[in-house]
Amino acid sequence: PVLRLLEAQLQDQRREHEEETEALKNQVDVMQEELEKQQQAFLQILPLSPEVQVEFGLQQEITRLTNENLDLKELLEKSEKNERKLKKQLKIYMKKVQDFEASQTTLPAERRPHERSMQVAVQRKEKDFQGMLEYHKEDEPLLIRNLIT
Repeated sequence: PVLRLLEAQLQDQRREHEEETEALKNQVDVMQEELEKQQQAFLQILPLSPEVQVEFGLQQEITRLTNENLDLKELLEKSEKNERKLKKQLKIYMKKVQDFEASQTTLPAERRPHERSMQVAVQRKEKDFQGMLEYHKEDEPLLIRNLIT
């Protein structure tokens, strides 16, 4: 059993190493392509006048910044989409909490002995969500059971 475990770990490490190596090779290929492009651009502008060289450099920088802005815009759109999705989920969960609280008030008093210690105040904020739950040590098993169900 120990030998098989060691073999499995060795195979996992080998697989991870191969994946890392492949990723690094791809990264090197991308960098080599970029270097070739820069060398070709340099060879093209070398015989040009200094003014044209500056203008070409500015064009290159404008292109780079434009591409960077497009990437950032795409990232922003993804973040906004994720934010909308999370807000929808929050509304659903808040509705479930309200339904749960409503169902708890319909139970007889003897069936809900720890209700006072289990009440949770839900506050809505547009940003900066934080969640903390205070409980008594003796209520921990009940809390865990309720979280699971």
